[in-house]
Amino acid sequence: MRHAKKRLQLGRFTSWHDATIKSLAKNMIICQSIKTTLTRAKASKQMVDKLITLAKKNTLFARRQAQKVLGEHKIVNLLFNEIGPRFANRSSGFTRIISIGKRRGDNAEMVIFELTELKKKEPKKTKLAKEARPQATQAEEVVEEKITQEQKKEPKAVTKEAPVDQKKPQKKFMGGLRTIFRKKSDSL
Repeated sequence: MRHAKKRLQLGRFTSWHDATIKSLAKNMIICQSIKTTLTRAKASKQMVDKLITLAKKNTLFARRQAQKVLGEHKIVNLLFNEIGPRFANRSSGFTRIISIGKRRGDNAEMVIFELTELKKKEPKKTKLAKEARPQATQAEEVVEEKITQEQKKEPKAVTKEAPVDQKKPQKKFMGGLRTIFRKKSDSL
């Protein structure tokens, strides 16, 4: 008899079910926030919580237990070096499930399954026009150095050469084909 052996089967046989749960746990550790169905999130929540608890211990045995589940050293290192220390002050509640509505095709309840303490993202650095100019001057200096080195090696000839600064305009790839294959709607 199967008393008190309830689990979310996910409509799969055992090995397929276990592989789905492990895959969701790996993706959760890598991305820290994934979009999935409610039943899959509930099924994988227990596995993710166990992995984070192992990461808090940070022992060799705990690393080996996590390695059994995750299977990749990079993911285990990410779990123990970044995620584990983030949850050092917390005893439970490592993940949360946020409902986002139903999926259009099969009306399945979709959720965002994420860690409660996400990694803070650094703002992207944009290049300013002023910063780009000094880099261009450095590139010009390198070109000038190469030219002077070549002149030292070769004796000076009286032939006229085109200046290095002049550049020919580049031809566009498939430049003339656009007019041949123009749609009727384009000409309106």
